[in-house]
Amino acid sequence: MLTTLKTTYTDTRAADLAWALGREPLPALAELDLELSGARLQLRLLGASHQVLLEEGGRSCSETVACMPGSSTPLPLGVSKRVGEWEYEFAARVETLSHGSFAGRAQELLALVADHPNGLAGTFPGSPHAFTAMLAQRHEGQVRWRTWHAYPQEGQLVVTRTRIGARMPATL
Repeated sequence: MLTTLKTTYTDTRAADLAWALGREPLPALAELDLELSGARLQLRLLGASHQVLLEEGGRSCSETVACMPGSSTPLPLGVSKRVGEWEYEFAARVETLSHGSFAGRAQELLALVADHPNGLAGTFPGSPHAFTAMLAQRHEGQVRWRTWHAYPQEGQLVVTRTRIGARMPATL
């Protein structure tokens, strides 16, 4: 699903993004509710930021990547931790692209997410390449999502990847 977000583009620097687990739902500009083999997932666009709410088997988890005033947790390159009975893994990277490469990559990502039944993307007024996009799936018992936060004025694309699922027993 592709939508034009009815707001000004406020999260204007990739370096201002922060990461948090367990935050309460924040006001969303667009939402997509999904059912993925027993897992209920809500993808939420918060301006140039995102929040994912997951519920499965009486457990819940929320992930927020946004410009959060007062947050002391910057966007990490990677996180691996236990969340209740789940294993949670998060990874982020920043791609810096030339103007032409950025425009092409933006078009490619928006086309991919807009046509996907588990995808949500929002563009901002004023720039066709200012967007936030999310794509979710269920794979091998895990719920996974990827996100893209575009900052065309900096030529930067923040890419995140998350997976969460039941803890796997150790094998010898």
